[in-house]
Amino acid sequence: MHVCSGDQYGSRFIQQKLETATREEKNMVFEEIMPRALSLMTDVFGNYVVQKFLEHGSAAQRGDLADQLDGHVLALSLQMYGCRVIQKAIEVIDLDQKKKMVLELDGHIMRCVRDQNGNHVIQKCIECVPQDAIQFIISTFYDQVVSLSTHPYGCRVIQRVLEYCDDIKTQQIVMGEILQSVCLLAQNQYGNYVVQHVLEHGKPSERSCIIKKLAGQIVQMSLQKFASNVVEKCLTFGSLEERQILVNEMLGSTDENEPLQAMMKDQFANYVVQKVLEICDDQQRELILSRIKVHLNALKKYTYGKHIVARVEKLVAAGGKAY
Repeated sequence: MHVCSGDQYGSRFIQQKLETATREEKNMVFEEIMPRALSLMTDVFGNYVVQKFLEHGSAAQRGDLADQLDGHVLALSLQMYGCRVIQKAIEVIDLDQKKKMVLELDGHIMRCVRDQNGNHVIQKCIECVPQDAIQFIISTFYDQVVSLSTHPYGCRVIQRVLEYCDDIKTQQIVMGEILQSVCLLAQNQYGNYVVQHVLEHGKPSERSCIIKKLAGQIVQMSLQKFASNVVEKCLTFGSLEERQILVNEMLGSTDENEPLQAMMKDQFANYVVQKVLEICDDQQRELILSRIKVHLNALKKYTYGKHIVARVEKLVAAGGKAY
């Protein structure tokens, strides 16, 4: 059994057996792996065996394995395989051990958040550890929300905070920083996901605040790669009145409908126009289709205009009210 847990086939064998093993068999394997548990945690195959023991071992075995993590939580969190063991431990060990474990990360939170392995551990802490026990993690993010939201890993961590931390002070601080920089975040390759998250899962007042901030620049935003996704979410989750404001802005103030024309030809904004056709009521659709109809032939010349032509023809075939 000694070589077993550190090679692919032995590891898989142990994983499968552990789920159905008798207590005696589990104990036997546990005695075997325990002396080298720490080195198994960072091993490409061994980490799975440790995870399985955390999941299917007895409470005492779980506790013994958690004790092995003492003093090694940060190093394991930053390691490709070790971070998986730490995540599993955060899910399954008892609360006192969880609290003790996460405290080892104190002073290293930002390093973990910005690390390709460590960020998963921070996300798991936010998901599985009570807020009062990880306030030292959350408060590290205050004043850093925008810079974290524009980071490839930080943006995920901020989304977890929005999902799991319902503490009023935390929500006010984090949301305040997001709302203050909505236009910047909407146009950022990572920040746009944070704004979309608020539009989809936030309070109506937060949604309205975002839409108000973007109003007046909807057309420019629709022509931008990342912000165009945010505009689509505004249309999907906004109220009827809010949608109307956005649609009016796209139609423009003259009969020529220049904004709409520009959007229909654009590689990103054409999807926003398609979203408008999808979500608007019959009256709005009739108006927009009548405006688009004028430009149909011209649109066929444009690579991205073709998408709209196809969508319009589909709507017409389905009995679009404009015809």
